[in-house]
Amino acid sequence: MITTLGESGLTVTRIGLGLAALGRPAYINLGHADDLAGHTDVASMEQGAHAVLDAAYAGGVRYFDAARSYGKAEAFLAGWLDRRGLGPEEVTVGSKWGYTYTAGWRIDADVQEVKDLSAENFRRQLRETRELLGDHLRLYQIHSATLDSGVLDDREVLDELAALRAGGVRIGFTTSGPHQAETIERALEVGGFDAVQSTWNLLERSAGPALAAAHEAGLGVIVKEALANGRLTDRGDVGELIAAAADTGVAPDALALAAVLAQPWVDVVLSGASTVWELQSNLTALRVEVDPGRFDRVVEDPEAYWERRSELPWS
Repeated sequence: MITTLGESGLTVTRIGLGLAALGRPAYINLGHADDLAGHTDVASMEQGAHAVLDAAYAGGVRYFDAARSYGKAEAFLAGWLDRRGLGPEEVTVGSKWGYTYTAGWRIDADVQEVKDLSAENFRRQLRETRELLGDHLRLYQIHSATLDSGVLDDREVLDELAALRAGGVRIGFTTSGPHQAETIERALEVGGFDAVQSTWNLLERSAGPALAAAHEAGLGVIVKEALANGRLTDRGDVGELIAAAADTGVAPDALALAAVLAQPWVDVVLSGASTVWELQSNLTALRVEVDPGRFDRVVEDPEAYWERRSELPWS
């Protein structure tokens, strides 16, 4: 389960834990509100996050992925690291800058997060991240880099990232949307990155060739949204996957995660579990072998996939 994140020198595990659904009361995963069962006060959510983190650690997970926009995810993670007495050499922590959480802990807020990829925001959010995570921060990523944002051609931002990298923190970027491949290709041209985190799953595979190229260039590859925000679980709408799971006695989420792990260019796939039982089901993917080609018929047009994702409600 232990591997290295590309040529970055960072030790990671094949399955990592992403904290997007653990650090704030609203997220776009199907069934998220049911998972929380109304326990959305800060104390209850911290307790729940720590329970999932404990289960992940017990299950062998050693890579943890947060972001400034994930509500109190960094704070919950920092508190857990302190409670467990885990040093920077015992786990690898990544976080992201670029979005600011704006919902004020309200599930029904009109706007949950605001994007700002300026150098000024980078400096502010890096200070905030370091105040919480300190030396545990090993990988800092641009949150949702896109070509139209201009961040990959912003000299001030690139200089700030280079300075952080020179200080020993590895630098990455994440991608979203139907044009992930073009963003990855541009980042490879720009250089200076140690890792890329992108969406790839049985429904949306368009970034695959670009991610393979990034892997070949030495970048670590982290895959997010491998379960398509819950669509590739037993709560979802992909009948072929659900039927295959029933036939084989393996949960749909485990099959979907195993399909990601089968890609030779993947270093880490993130579990986005918000409960212990979801996390434990996700971890069974490590014991599953699956040919993704078995599910070629479920692949969606990238534009249609991302349009549908944009319509998922925060709950």
